[in-house]
Formats: sequence, structure tokens, C-alpha cells
Amino acid sequence: MPSKPKGFTVALVEDDEAIRASWKQIVNRFPGFSCIGDFGSGEAALEGIPELRPDYILMDINLPGISGIECTRELKTQLPTVEILMLTMFGDRDNIFDALRAGAGGYLLKRATPAELQAALVQATKGGAPMSPQIARQVVTFFQTPATSATSAEVEKLSDREAEILRLLSEGCQYKEIGDQLDIRMDTVRTYIRRIYQKLHVHSRTEAVVKYLDTKT
Repeated sequence: MPSKPKGFTVALVEDDEAIRASWKQIVNRFPGFSCIGDFGSGEAALEGIPELRPDYILMDINLPGISGIECTRELKTQLPTVEILMLTMFGDRDNIFDALRAGAGGYLLKRATPAELQAALVQATKGGAPMSPQIARQVVTFFQTPATSATSAEVEKLSDREAEILRLLSEGCQYKEIGDQLDIRMDTVRTYIRRIYQKLHVHSRTEAVVKYLDTKT
């Protein structure tokens, strides 16, 4: 039986083989860290990572098949103590909050330098929630901006199906999950969401969910 690697163990989930190989080399150069597995898809990660039981996972969002956010949500149900850091090109607000809601413990942009990635992993070992400065600024700005109160009239404009989809959005469901639950096509889900945005006078999933939750308080 192979001995357990010394220090903290890391698994990588990234579909680009060259990027994945680069991450692996970088992580293995960090004192106290070792990469014990790398996966090119969310499906492969869900099959292999629970057996490896790494301390940390670096997770891309834009994966073939299931997304990194969906993969994160499932892995956290199987390995509640694993720390998952999203490492991605995407810095838009919806992806940030969807990833954090799914259980991610940090959010870094792929343009982070090796030194920044090392600092993030070290911060995570100390109980921190590492984020690239641009991401942290978006989170701070969001919580410093007073929420726009949704009126009952706005919510009442939603049809029963639109209200149901908005509820699922507020629970962190992705478009595919909503389509599967309601037995409707992805294009139909998108059409409903566009209508929801129009009726609530918002431009993003996060804004729509905030308005919805504001009616529940």
C-alpha cells in the first residue's frame, strides 16, 4: 500500500491538458504541497477524487459536461471537509456567487501568478478564504450596495412557472438542473429567465435572486 504523501495534498480539475500539466508542476514545487491527481472533466473528478481524498482541489468552472460549479456541489456532499478553490477565467458576479453557494472556499482568476496561487493555498491551510483582489472587490461592492426592495407587485407579475424557476435559481440550481427538474428544454429555461429579468427589472441571476429573497424577509 503506497504511503500517504507528506504535507498537504492537492487535486486538479481542468480540461485543458497543457494548463493542467502546468498547474501540476507549479503545485509540486510549493513546499509542503503535492499534487496527487489531475482530471480533465467533472465526471472524471467525481469518480476519482473521493477515493484520493485530497486536502484541496483547484477547480475550473468551464468544463465539458457538468460544470465546475456542479462538480463542486457534488464533491462537497461526498467530502464535506475538502477545500475547493475555483481557478478560472470567469470573474463575473453570477459565477462568483454560484461557486461560493456550491461550497467553494476561494475564487482565483487563472491569471494569478504562481506566487499568488501558493499564497492562496497557504492562506487556505490557515482557515482563510482566498480570492483574487478583483473578485474580493466585487464581493465587497455587492454587500455594500443597498439591496433594492422588491415590491409585491413585481413578484406578482411572475407566472407560476416563472416563480418556480426563480425559486430554483435561489437554491443554486443551474439551468440544466432546472430543465431536468421541470422536464423542459434548456432553451425554454433561458426564455423564462429572460422574462423574469424583464419583469423584475434586473440584468443578472444574482440581482433576481436578491429581489426574490428580499420578499421572503
